[in-house]
Amino acid sequence: MEDPPPPPPLRLRCAVQHYEWGRRGAASLVARLSDAGGADPAQPYAELWVGTHPSAPSTLLLADDDDDVVLLRDWLLRNPAALGPAVAARWGGDLPFLFKVLSVAKALSIQAHPDKDLAEVLHALRPATYKDGNHKPEMAIAVTEFRALCGFAGIEELKDVLRTVPEVEDLVGPEDAAKLLSVKEYHGVNEVKSSLCSAFTKLMMANKEAVSEAIAKLICRLDAESKVRTLTEKENLVLSLEKQYPEDVGVLAAFFFNYIKLSPGEALYIGANEPHAYLSGECIECMATSDNVVRAGLTPKYRDVQTLCSMLTYKQVFPEILRGVPVEPHVRRYTPPFDEFEVDCCSLPSGELVVISPVPGPSVYLVMAGEGEIQVDSMPEGEKSKQGDVFFVPAHTEVKFSASGPECMLLYRAGVNSRFFS
Repeated sequence: MEDPPPPPPLRLRCAVQHYEWGRRGAASLVARLSDAGGADPAQPYAELWVGTHPSAPSTLLLADDDDDVVLLRDWLLRNPAALGPAVAARWGGDLPFLFKVLSVAKALSIQAHPDKDLAEVLHALRPATYKDGNHKPEMAIAVTEFRALCGFAGIEELKDVLRTVPEVEDLVGPEDAAKLLSVKEYHGVNEVKSSLCSAFTKLMMANKEAVSEAIAKLICRLDAESKVRTLTEKENLVLSLEKQYPEDVGVLAAFFFNYIKLSPGEALYIGANEPHAYLSGECIECMATSDNVVRAGLTPKYRDVQTLCSMLTYKQVFPEILRGVPVEPHVRRYTPPFDEFEVDCCSLPSGELVVISPVPGPSVYLVMAGEGEIQVDSMPEGEKSKQGDVFFVPAHTEVKFSASGPECMLLYRAGVNSRFFS
């Protein structure tokens, strides 16, 4: 007996998060994708969430006269074949990934995500703060220029910080500053990490009065020096962060991290226990489904400084920048080293057709720009699709998109990492 044909793509209604750091009104890509009727110009539109995460789950977009709200997660529990057997066996009835669009006007917190072992410990100890036992690796693909801090700068850059930023050196203290300044390239990795951990922890644990005084001195000094020299990119960044988060230790911590600017189409992935902070711009983000964030600066939210300082890897490597690999005409794939997800970007000129080959797991599609038509074999006719449309596509389903209208149709697909199935 033949298997029944897969169901057609399901249209989704997706939640918007109005965090204070988001871009406001129609200036936000999130608002333009989510609100065809016009956005509130005073309201921040920070994130669009696509997935089964309980904090903001996606629902099926049913007929207007149907008052029932059907969660995607509930539909998947009733239709486990839509996940494919391998995904259902590994992750149960949930999507293992959360797919987002971010519109960032103001820096997000300095943070890190615990690995699975630490996540389970934190969840057991403090379930109100750390609400699940899962890890949260993530990847950001720039839609506009996207700026971020990620990972610790190299040892020579950090030595330069201690030599040229006396406000940081004062808070680190002479003993820890001397240890870091004396580290040589040929010293063992553990010795370098130990010196960096000690200096960074000393900075982050400094009392509020000392931090406030140090930042005031730093701003005054940079203002004066800007009249006689050109400030560095990192110094200008620090001035900007101070305006957003006055008297916050994260302003000084920024000196310790790699400062990254992604051009549209470039991507950055972030593993467990790596410090990072998104600064500005708009991006597609995909991550494992989890709420676990350990914060320590640039935030009004709860800070767990001791946990953050103790969990970090203290690696000093500039992050790998992904640019996507062509997998078929018009489609580039971003494949991070995590089982839970990968992301495809499809840029389809008007009048062109792309056939997305079946994959063994579920997919979600977001129409970022343009308009056209989506079709699968189980649909007698194609369905119109336009900017802001989101579809869930079951496992083992071939999908065809055709673009119409004056502009290129831009699509993003999130699915389980193809390496998981090999």
